[in-house]
Amino acid sequence: MFLSARNIYRLFRIARTLARHDALFPLEGVGVAKGVIAPLRLLARRKRDGRPGQRLARAMQELGPSFIKLGQALSTRSDVVGEEVASDLSQLQDHLAPFPASYAKAAIEQELEIKLEDSFKAFENQPLAAASIAQVHLAITSEGKEVAVKILRPGIETAFKKDIELFFWIAELIEHTHPDLRRLKPVEVIRTFQETTQVEMDLRLEAAAAEEMGKNFAGDPTFTVPSVDWRRTAQRVLTLARVHGVPIDERELLIKQGFDPNDIVARAATALFKQVFRDGFFHADQHPGNLFVGEQGEIIAVDFGIMGRLDKPTRRYLGEMLMSFLNRDYSRVAEVHFEAGYVPSHKSVEAFTQACRAIGEPILDKPQGEISIARLLAQLFQITKNFEMETQPQLLLLQKTMLVAEGVGRKVAPEANFWFLAHPLIEKWISDNMGTEVLVAETIGEVAEGLRKIPRMLSNMEQNTADMARGGIKLHPNTIRNLNHSTVPHWYKSPRLYIAAITILTIALILA
Repeated sequence: MFLSARNIYRLFRIARTLARHDALFPLEGVGVAKGVIAPLRLLARRKRDGRPGQRLARAMQELGPSFIKLGQALSTRSDVVGEEVASDLSQLQDHLAPFPASYAKAAIEQELEIKLEDSFKAFENQPLAAASIAQVHLAITSEGKEVAVKILRPGIETAFKKDIELFFWIAELIEHTHPDLRRLKPVEVIRTFQETTQVEMDLRLEAAAAEEMGKNFAGDPTFTVPSVDWRRTAQRVLTLARVHGVPIDERELLIKQGFDPNDIVARAATALFKQVFRDGFFHADQHPGNLFVGEQGEIIAVDFGIMGRLDKPTRRYLGEMLMSFLNRDYSRVAEVHFEAGYVPSHKSVEAFTQACRAIGEPILDKPQGEISIARLLAQLFQITKNFEMETQPQLLLLQKTMLVAEGVGRKVAPEANFWFLAHPLIEKWISDNMGTEVLVAETIGEVAEGLRKIPRMLSNMEQNTADMARGGIKLHPNTIRNLNHSTVPHWYKSPRLYIAAITILTIALILA
């Protein structure tokens, strides 16, 4: 690990901003560059208002786009920053001063290789919204269609690249100087953040996400996605059909227009259930500014820059775990974690069951309208250290999404509970997707796929052994230990393999 003069200088400037907001605690907590941080503590003598997380959010707002996005990413990592700080960072407002409309128009012409007047009949100079990565203008196409045009900020890619290099440097420094913090995977946190922001800065990918979600809900009158205008979409420009509706958190206006708030929350809960469990592809930025209620009471979603994916095994784990918590079956909650491999087998199932009960009872004992499954999951993830649970980034993103969705639901219909409304749907999904026939069929497929991979695995092992014999590969002891744990395929360790093997044997005997 080497010290970069440029990075140290930039870290000093960042720390100076944090000090002004009395928010040096993240850097102090991990002991990064103490010689740089200590003198700046003098600037933080005067106590600022607010909780630490609120002060940190204000500092990140001042530091600009990359830090706003980093703060929002860290709001999903209560295991890293703590629940209170994570909650405060989730309120970080992604608003910046707009850039000139002249640049927006020039960017559209350059990206789409057109003259603005040839493609748009009207284009509003005042942006509808201006955020850290892009801003949105309303327009009317030459065909007379109302659209919303999203344009990336000038120079945003270069600015993010420079800041992400600094974030990686700090993360690597933390891992190098604090081995006890490696379990939090700071470098992996930044890598995930990098991947997310790269997607956000290619608006073609956001368009593809919008279209995929739109197809997932095709024919569903309760949830809609604006259509993509691909002719007017490129890497730095995205054009979607304009939506008309009431912001989902405007309870009084919804009632005034004749909508039942309980119906609206039920539709929002059902839509999120379908995204998570049916599709494994969910909108991960469901704050009120991105959700509207249309004329027929349908939920309309916009802004598809941050999306989450869950594979089928993860969905099964999540569904059974949520159902078990809602039924207060803590033994099953614990068993599901062990079966999924999230908790190492040498840990005590009984002790983990006790921890789950300690987390679940205080939350589930509240009135229905106050129960938060998202907070329950946040507390569950906080016990990772005691039980050596590996961080699951996809679940942390979902937990944040659930927290925001619950908050919106509580504001619209305070007596309703978002997840109790989805309870029957989750129960049916588990029944349909975890029956013996389904599991056996899928396991047979997994076994067959594993058998097809064996020749390639043997070939790779032979090649790697030869390379190692020539001294071409040197493995760290931790790598060897991880390889020992990972060489056995997941399906081999699963009891489902044996169910499949017995089934195959039975079929063979019948056909013999």
